[in-house]
Amino acid sequence: MEKYDHKIIENKWQQVWQDKNTFSAAELPKDDAAYILDMFPYPSAQGLHVGHPEGYTATDIYSRYLRMKGVEVLHPMGWDAFGLPAENYAIKTGRHPRVTTAENIDNIRRQIKSLGFSYDWAREISTADPVYYRWTQWLFLQLYKKGLAYRAEAPVNWCPSCQTVLANEQVVDGKCERCQSEVEQRQMNQWFFKITAFAKELDRPEPRGTSQVLFNWDTWARR
Repeated sequence: MEKYDHKIIENKWQQVWQDKNTFSAAELPKDDAAYILDMFPYPSAQGLHVGHPEGYTATDIYSRYLRMKGVEVLHPMGWDAFGLPAENYAIKTGRHPRVTTAENIDNIRRQIKSLGFSYDWAREISTADPVYYRWTQWLFLQLYKKGLAYRAEAPVNWCPSCQTVLANEQVVDGKCERCQSEVEQRQMNQWFFKITAFAKELDRPEPRGTSQVLFNWDTWARR
């Protein structure tokens, strides 16, 4: 049996998919359509870790399955390029975050394409691109005008050394993951979205959800 040369065969078909726009979704699909979105990777490291393709494989299988059933699938990819991860990497390397982020995006894109996932690359976005975030700003303004974005006092994780608020995931054993300083709890005036206004309009998750998911839902919906 002839040896399977994955470098030749997979590169060949990936090029065919790209040339023919095989996985591009129609602008205005006429029939059944599905939107399948992965969590965008942080371009704050030089490459993917094993957890990325683990999740992307599942959504790729489902996307291909739906396409085989005649469903128009929009399955894009992008880069979560703002925030502390990008800033931390720039500090670590001593280079401007715009430069390191662009380089990391190029490399991670190359890695993802080499895995053969069926993304619609024509719709690739970066959250640091003004073409993208002008619309997140526009959306925020619409919510604000409708009274669905408001300011209030609430406790936050505060790093006195980095002088910034930290997400719970950025606090490790009570310390800032970046500088190892003790994290403080502070009251701070900040922005909130009034998502409870939609509680009665949304359906409760199916019972197949975990008990924690259902508990969180019931607690939130009763507010």
